[in-house]
Parts: sequence; C-alpha cells; structure tokens
Amino acid sequence: MELIDIGANLTHSSFRRDLPAVMERAAEAGVVQMVVTGTDLQASQAAQALASRHPGVLASTAGVHPHDAKQWTNATGSRLAELAATPEVVALGETGLDFYRDYSPRPDQERAFEAQLELACDRAMPVFLHQRDARRRFFPLLERYRDRLPRAVLHCFTGDRDELAACRDLDLHVGITGWICDERRGLHLRDLIAQIPADRLMLETDAPYILPRNLTPRPKDRRNEPAFLPAVLEAVSDALGYEREYVAGWTTETARVFFGLSGGADPTA
Repeated sequence: MELIDIGANLTHSSFRRDLPAVMERAAEAGVVQMVVTGTDLQASQAAQALASRHPGVLASTAGVHPHDAKQWTNATGSRLAELAATPEVVALGETGLDFYRDYSPRPDQERAFEAQLELACDRAMPVFLHQRDARRRFFPLLERYRDRLPRAVLHCFTGDRDELAACRDLDLHVGITGWICDERRGLHLRDLIAQIPADRLMLETDAPYILPRNLTPRPKDRRNEPAFLPAVLEAVSDALGYEREYVAGWTTETARVFFGLSGGADPTA
C-alpha cells in the first residue's frame, strides 16, 4: 500500500533535529512521496532545496501564505517565478485568504493571492490553496482565474456542506488532514467525505500540525509527521465504508496526476 502526503511542512524547525529519521519512518509507514509546503519566500526556497536532494521522494510548492502576505513585493513574485521554473516545484502556494487570524491586512492578503493565481495561470501550474473564515471573498476571487488554472486543491479542508459545494462548483480537489480524526471538531467531515468526488480527494498530514487524535500511542511532543498519514487514511476509509487499500490506491493516483509526480523512490538513497 502506497500513500502520498500532499502537504508536509518538512522545513519547519521541529524537523531540524531528525529529518532523516522522519523520512525513514514515513517510508516504513507506506508514505512513498511527500510534497513539502512553501509558506513564504524563505520556506519555499528551503522546500525546493530539500526536494532537490531527494528526487522521486520529495517535491515542493512555492508560495506566500496569507499570514505573510504583508511581505509581498514585486520581487517576491519574481523569485517565486524562478522557483516555479525548477523541476522540484510542482504547484504554486500555499496561497489564499485567512480572515480568522488576520496576521496580514485583508487587502494585502487579496493582493498576494491574486498575484500568485496570475503566476500560476501564466505558468499553467496547479495551486495549493488555504481558506479560513474568508469564503465570501476567497471563492469569488478564485473563480476569476479558475478557467485558466489547470488544477487547484483546497488543502486542509475543514469546512461545511456549503463550502464543499463551492469547491465542487469550481472543480477543486480537496485535501483531508487529521482534522477528520478529531471527535471534538471534525465529526462533520465524516458525513461530508462521501460528497467529495473520488478523483478529487487527496490525503495530507499538514505536519507538524494537526496530529491525528486516533493515533495510538500519541507522541509526547505532539508533533505530527508524514508517518502518521495512515491514521488519516483509516478515518477516511471508515467514514466511506471502504477498505484502506482501495482508498489508498485512488487517493495516491489522484495525487500523482494532480502534481505530475512519477513513481516513488527509495527515501534512504
């Protein structure tokens, strides 16, 4: 059984001490490929460099998260375009809108979001999207560009029925994390998961965040990592009523097609 983690923040400081071991554990758990998320210019550069050292196992995205949108300049866009031209970068983002935290002013978020959507259109690249408490602006802005975007995934989906309908209307892929494993706040996803078209569903950890609560035992440091992706698979499979191998097969193939990934390689090579 092979899995692909479409969103892992492997350049996060919490992985600095033991990244080789993290990758080995992922391989042992059947996670054959991982997409390293770029959340600002520095993290995107680091993600691309890391992926270049592990071809066939790691790929990366390049983008500026809405939290960091206030840092956006024309030079940022130029550097992201350079990163997007490298073989390791398989999508633009993480980009979108976050009106829950509002770490960047909303006009700055929208400006950076549209600039990255335009760049993705120009380069005919998929986009890796973030949305929190901003659906009334997020979906109309995305709709302006959707016809020119080859593919788009709303990562770490935690929304309700209406938000999922908006995703379907724009033919978005949907990334499911350990949120679905959380009996306190993710139970609604177990009812919604069947409404995601099979060829639009992908799995992710968003490591080191969103540790699956169905994991036994849980790590003492509470750090999530790609090796725990089978816990997400378990919750998704149980909610759908399908065997894990079946769900793993189609979500992995969907991820390979979405990001243009070839088959996995030996992560210890």
